[in-house]
Amino acid sequence: MQEVYEWLVAYGWVVWLVLFLGLAAIETLTLDLFFAMLSAGALAAMLAAILSAPLFLQVVVFSVVALLMIVLVRPVALKHLNMGTRDQRSNIDRLIGEAAVTLEPVGSRTGTVKIGGDTWTARSGDGSLLPAGEQVSVTRIEGATAVVEPLRPAGGSEAAGPFGQDDGLTGR
Repeated sequence: MQEVYEWLVAYGWVVWLVLFLGLAAIETLTLDLFFAMLSAGALAAMLAAILSAPLFLQVVVFSVVALLMIVLVRPVALKHLNMGTRDQRSNIDRLIGEAAVTLEPVGSRTGTVKIGGDTWTARSGDGSLLPAGEQVSVTRIEGATAVVEPLRPAGGSEAAGPFGQDDGLTGR
């Protein structure tokens, strides 16, 4: 028993190093910052061992540093890690509301559109047939298909002349 104690006194830093690395490895699996705080305590105890602190003091350093890290640092770190995740949109969510151009006619089942330089399969949200070259808006994404609707109301009343057809006079 005396030999084990003497070895711990002489090579205690190795034990703390192994504990530090083991706790850090466990943290990579859990990702909740608890074992990272314990790992910081083991690192502080390893430093105490390197500075020739007695074994009981190394254990006290480990306990105090780990406890302080859990109580003071972990809540702040978790707050910063979780901050803004609800406000951040994924890449697909960012496409909703974007303008697109139909590359080929888009109907209730098939078609393609160009959204920001990328070509997507598409279908119209209301089932209408949208001709190629029309400006549309992305209303939602279903799998790998963009659901689109025309930017202007169906029938094009804004650009239409008095007889419902583009007379070339409105300039639109």
